[in-house]
Amino acid sequence: MTPQGIRAGLAGATAALVLTGVGLVAATLPANAAPTAGYTTDRIGPLPSGCGDLSTHPRQFLTARAPAGAIPTNDWWSSLIYKRTECAFSEPLHAHPISFDTYRDGLGFSGNDTPSITGTATGVGEFHYPYAQDIRVGVAGLAAPVVAVDDWSDWTVTPYWSDGTRTLRATIGKGLPFAYFQASGGNAVVTATGTPVVWLNDGATVGFTANGHDYVAYAPTGATWTVSGGTLTSGLAGHDYFSVALLPRTTDTAARTALARQFGQYAHNHVTGTRVDYQYAPATGAVTTTYSFTTKAREGNTTGTVVGLYPHQWKHLTGATPLSPTYRTARGTMKLLAGTSAFRTTMTFQGVLPELPAIGDSAGADLATLTGYLAADRANPQARQGEDTYWTGKGLGRAARIAEIADLVNDTASRDSALAAIKTTLTDWFTAPAGKTQHVFAYNADWGTLIGYPASYGSDSELNDHSFHYGYYVTAAATLARFDPAWAHTAPYADMVDMLIRDANNYDRTDTRFPFLRDFDIYEGHDWASGHGSFGAGNDQESSSEGMNFAASLILWGQATGNTAIRDAGVFLYTTQAAAVDEYWFDVDGDNFPAAFGHGGVGMVWGDGGAYSTWFSAEPEMIHGINRLPITAGHLYLGTTPGYVRSAYAEMVRNNGGEPSVWQDVLWSYQALGDGATALANLRANPGYRVEEGESRGHTFHWIRNLAALGTVDAPVHADHPLAAVFTTGGDRTYVATNTGSNAIMVTFSDGKTLSVPAGRTVAAGAHSWSGGNGSAQPSTGPDPTPSSSDPSPTPTGTGSPTPTDPTPTDPTPTDPTPTPPASPTLYLVSGGLSGTSGVLSGVAGERGTATVAAAVGNHDGTPSGALVYRATGVDLTYRGGSPAFDLFLDAGTAVGNGVQARISYDLTGDGTVDRAETYRYFATDPLPGYEHYTQDAGLLSATGTAGDLRHGTVTVEVWSAIGSQTTTLGLGDQSRVRLPYE
Repeated sequence: MTPQGIRAGLAGATAALVLTGVGLVAATLPANAAPTAGYTTDRIGPLPSGCGDLSTHPRQFLTARAPAGAIPTNDWWSSLIYKRTECAFSEPLHAHPISFDTYRDGLGFSGNDTPSITGTATGVGEFHYPYAQDIRVGVAGLAAPVVAVDDWSDWTVTPYWSDGTRTLRATIGKGLPFAYFQASGGNAVVTATGTPVVWLNDGATVGFTANGHDYVAYAPTGATWTVSGGTLTSGLAGHDYFSVALLPRTTDTAARTALARQFGQYAHNHVTGTRVDYQYAPATGAVTTTYSFTTKAREGNTTGTVVGLYPHQWKHLTGATPLSPTYRTARGTMKLLAGTSAFRTTMTFQGVLPELPAIGDSAGADLATLTGYLAADRANPQARQGEDTYWTGKGLGRAARIAEIADLVNDTASRDSALAAIKTTLTDWFTAPAGKTQHVFAYNADWGTLIGYPASYGSDSELNDHSFHYGYYVTAAATLARFDPAWAHTAPYADMVDMLIRDANNYDRTDTRFPFLRDFDIYEGHDWASGHGSFGAGNDQESSSEGMNFAASLILWGQATGNTAIRDAGVFLYTTQAAAVDEYWFDVDGDNFPAAFGHGGVGMVWGDGGAYSTWFSAEPEMIHGINRLPITAGHLYLGTTPGYVRSAYAEMVRNNGGEPSVWQDVLWSYQALGDGATALANLRANPGYRVEEGESRGHTFHWIRNLAALGTVDAPVHADHPLAAVFTTGGDRTYVATNTGSNAIMVTFSDGKTLSVPAGRTVAAGAHSWSGGNGSAQPSTGPDPTPSSSDPSPTPTGTGSPTPTDPTPTDPTPTDPTPTPPASPTLYLVSGGLSGTSGVLSGVAGERGTATVAAAVGNHDGTPSGALVYRATGVDLTYRGGSPAFDLFLDAGTAVGNGVQARISYDLTGDGTVDRAETYRYFATDPLPGYEHYTQDAGLLSATGTAGDLRHGTVTVEVWSAIGSQTTTLGLGDQSRVRLPYE
């Protein structure tokens, strides 16, 4: 055993718990003993295994030219290296817009854009775009015994074939419509499935349709392709390079040919590398991500390439406009940029909190209820269900929540018992004396990974789920660091937290012990769970929320310890992945899942699709719950679209045949992000529910009780401090911020509100004023929206009288806002909207309500009649290209034959002239009570004018009945919204 991770540590011991900014509070915590080692390098248990001697020689499927350092795992192409059952080649590699597979004679292509859908809309169901070969590209006579990996970059890989006489080298990647080849020892060969239909042949360039998909083969200038039956061959005019591209689907021959020519400008600019760089600007909350492409011109001097962007990218694109042609992929619509060497996205980090403020449970009967729950867990705050890394982690996360809540309400006994449990557990796992084989981490240099033992769920033998497991450890360490900074700065404890972070998602390119961002798919924007990815459907990710837990843990640890590199890495992962989860797990805009899928979310994302299911259960409660747990204030992203929260919860209830009977605490906590009052009523009515293994009654009560008071997450407003959030109820905002530092700070929110936060405290102001933490909790001055029957007039308790932190709060946002110019491209339909009058399009979701869409008198398809009108004026936004996305909540009750239609109009300069108008096909409602979603997927009926930047402009949404003799209800407030293609 070799001691690792040792820096100069703190000698001696301490029996005190240091409270940052407050002083010392006595606590019976284990002393900071001189550590022995952080981890071992002994082999304790299984290592990844597969073909050959993979466990000890993982580089056996790499060429000598492959990059040095740790090998990537948990990627979309990992089955090329990590061969398990297909020992010569790989499983399908779903890169989008192309899926690939490897064979003895070359590389197979699939442009499959037609989903295969199984299951039902109320039970388990899946959609996939499975690999279905269109063409195979290789070298004449090639018969390689194995495919190896020659190179890789952030989202590309270069497989390599050799049979001793012939070689083939191909570079493929996420978002690349091209595959770039180098060949030797024979002619380049493209073999189609069936007989291709050739629609372009000018010698060096041949365009053809194979299996219904359009491809173009590009040979060097001066070369020709010979077409014979289903085979294209070329001698490449003595050169060794060529490329093949998949074109977006079109039936217009002229457009297809023009597109082939446009692609051809970049066909010989081979992509040789890709790189991501990110920057977090706390002052604005902006997370700017740059995706760069390195190219090598094989001929000519053209620069740039053609790249496809996923929805989470093109919806946040800055400084570029995509082309009109698009691809349909497993992730939705992929849009194209041509001639680019880099593109940028800008997203806004909404903030996280260590815990929700004790607005609603800091006094009276609810405080008594809460402290009773906390006291019941005092003897065993972790309540571990197992001793492996996952269940230990879940226990640590549970204790961290208890410690944070107890501190907010001045329950020092519960707080200190939870902190002591965390410290004991982390100290145990973060030391490795000779011979230790349990509760220990082992580093393996061959695989470049840190494995905890006991392992579970393949975290050792398959390198699965490291971000899931380790996020809990880092979260608990962040909580402990707030109260015991000496521990957090003692080696090897601090080193071990950093090692866990680097193993799961190494943020430091210069550290070659671990691969860069192991679990994170840099281009697709989310984690992958499987280390090997050796499935026909590609890699998979089930619990997106546990991946987000890891990202949030980096923010909390980095902020608590002053490590901005870790904090900023967490902000990048968190913000990017939150956008990806909204798109690919929840499809909140309704434009990514196949229309016939029938579900509003998935439990699992696969490389080629998604599934309303889990690995372990077909119960709707667990399908939904696995992407919501753990419930923490680092998961506020789950509530940024309250209307979707309500819709998803309703789907769970519908599919379950009633309210949840398992994981009720997790699901009610999620429900509270969209409807706190109903969630609280559910909780109060079912006190005997079974607690989910990582939850506690105290945390669930605190979470739901306070969201019932705070309302929903107010996504359009953010702060210049990472530990902050804004909530709204009835149009009134509550601003919250936590200061984990040792000096007071001033937090400024994007709407101009400022908040002074003393060291070590959490402060709320606005609709509710409250300050607490570090043993000095003060009751809220806000109302109790749903008091319990045993809570008449709460009497303030704690230290001191209820003194508002913000004695002069800003004026609350009115329930029915005036048409203040919105700063966000996401607009909500709020207030009134009576026929013939103007309602409001607001950047702030107003109070939930309804409006009545009048019945049609005759047929008004395409022409508004008696429309509800919603308008925003004075709008200043920059057009980024594309089309709007909208989600209108409609309920025609039992009416038969209704059809509701919408038109979006733009007066770009506010001069009274409509410069652009888009009318969408009407949505035929069903005769079943309950909201349905009218989205842009209905299709565009007509459009007039030209889009452009809004400069003090006006945006108008009209909603009317195109057909039907009865009225329809339109949901308002945070239920119906429009996202403009602006920034």
